[in-house]
Amino acid sequence: MAKLPRLPFERILKNSGAKRVSQDALDELASVMEERLYKIAKEAAVLAKHAGRKTIIAEDVRIAKRRI
Repeated sequence: MAKLPRLPFERILKNSGAKRVSQDALDELASVMEERLYKIAKEAAVLAKHAGRKTIIAEDVRIAKRRI
């Protein structure tokens, strides 16, 4: 699986109140989010295919997020 950039996760954690964030924490959060995003993307692709579309639309992602 592709690696997501860590800087956005650091920003999110700091905006949530963290003063400092370890590299291990960033790696773990990124890993968790990559796994979750992959599941949502896969479900959104199934929904688009079921609807007879090749293009995933925002509604597919919203529905997939609720299902996962």
